[in-house]
Amino acid sequence: MRDWFKSGSPWIWLTAGAVALAVLAVAGVMALTALRGLGHFWPKAVVETTFKERDGSTSGLIGEIREREEVAARRLREAGFTIPGDGNFAERVLVKMGNRDVTGVDFRWFPVPLLGELNYPKDMLTIERREWGNFYGHLVAVKEAGQAVASGEAAWPELLKRFERASKLFNQIYRIEKSDIGKVNYGLEKLRLEARKLDLKGQLTEVRKAEFESQRQALNGQFGQLQQRLGALRTEIARDTVVGRLMDGKEVEVKLALVADVYRANDMSLLAKIGHYVKKLGEFIWDDPREANTEGGIFPAIFGTVLMVLLMAAMVTPLGIMAAIYMREYAKQGPLIRVIRVSVNNLAGVPSIVYGVFGLGFFVYFLGGNIDQLFFPEALPAPTFGSPGILWASLTLAILTLPVVIVSTEEGLARVPRSVREGSLALGATKAETLWRTVLPMASPAMMTGLILAVARAAGEVAPLMLVGVVKLAPALPLDSYFPFLHLERKFMHLGFHIYDVGFQSPNVEAARPLVYATALLLVIVIMVLNLTAIRLRNSLREKFRGLDNV
Repeated sequence: MRDWFKSGSPWIWLTAGAVALAVLAVAGVMALTALRGLGHFWPKAVVETTFKERDGSTSGLIGEIREREEVAARRLREAGFTIPGDGNFAERVLVKMGNRDVTGVDFRWFPVPLLGELNYPKDMLTIERREWGNFYGHLVAVKEAGQAVASGEAAWPELLKRFERASKLFNQIYRIEKSDIGKVNYGLEKLRLEARKLDLKGQLTEVRKAEFESQRQALNGQFGQLQQRLGALRTEIARDTVVGRLMDGKEVEVKLALVADVYRANDMSLLAKIGHYVKKLGEFIWDDPREANTEGGIFPAIFGTVLMVLLMAAMVTPLGIMAAIYMREYAKQGPLIRVIRVSVNNLAGVPSIVYGVFGLGFFVYFLGGNIDQLFFPEALPAPTFGSPGILWASLTLAILTLPVVIVSTEEGLARVPRSVREGSLALGATKAETLWRTVLPMASPAMMTGLILAVARAAGEVAPLMLVGVVKLAPALPLDSYFPFLHLERKFMHLGFHIYDVGFQSPNVEAARPLVYATALLLVIVIMVLNLTAIRLRNSLREKFRGLDNV
């Protein structure tokens, strides 16, 4: 046994076991996240039953059963429910009731012993609304301008046809509001700033005023035409409604203009459910959020996260590499350089919120405020770069991850054999040529390692971003078709902050919980894609310099 311990085998097995446990833990977390998140988009069956209230009355219940659990029967009796039998435990279910405009709540727990028979009618309708959440009920009729055009079973195909028409009209309205009217507003704001700039310089002549006024009138004319077109489309889309009946017999009329989707989950085949699942998953990735971020998609958050990480990488890589080159190749190794190295290592342990405070004070208020004074005085007092934006967020994270890149690059430079440098110098190359053509290519895998670690940390940071640019809902993406195309002063959405906002700031926690899992899974996937791209580049560099000693 003593020889076995001396051989080091126990420590090898202990290390292997620890790695295996870590891998299993990560796999378990990923599996749980995927199950809870991706399962949200599968069409749920809608149940219809009755429920015995605390006062003994019976009411109807329609909704989706989301969760089941066993609780102490004593707790239910203390809450006023009459639980039959003398058992210690009773099962209860969490039902997504929908119809929030009628019931006032979206989710509610119900004791199973107090529920009646569970029925799943095939004609049960699920309507996803853009406001007030889902509606569940029996389809009664489809109306046009207040008059019924179809009822009973004949109403279902008519509803699908009119819903498709309403969806096309809604997309037209959305495109006019966001694109066409946005273009006119951009032109009007540009004219205002140009006039203000000339006025500050004392160059706003009567001729230029007349030119600006002429252009402004032309844009106002376009705006008026778009408003008329919008009015016509809104009148047209508002004509159709669908009438649904609740369990208690009450009928509710829903405007198709507010309907995002409509389907019968209980009547779907497996193939139809798969198609619905793929459709909803695509909407989650590509659509904008709605209903306080608890419904819709998260594309702006995906776009903002990727763009911020790319900007951060473009900033931190040259800064970190240049700092490491200076400290390793040019600076005289002495107490000062040792102090700098210790400081760099200590910076890696500073809490990220401290970097956020620094970014807000230095980048936003000081640097951004002075940029506004020098280059954008016509926009003042409204700030341009003097407010949080994606540029300052990227710079803040670049400073946060700078120590990682410096340390990794310096270690890579240290691993390049001295004989390689001396051989290059002996062949007549200058020190700069040796560094650029020999040393840096050999140390490039280590640089890429630093970049991978920087990307992994920056993509998941949230605390500093809350101070320097991230918002709950961004009105426009930082990248669009207007010059200069990349608007670094704009605020942006981020997947990490979106998880925090939906999970802890949402007014409807139960509805938001599956989206927290789905967004977390997507954030991990985005980080993995970014890292795998960098790893592939690093591996190609290693293959290129495989025969050298530093690899």
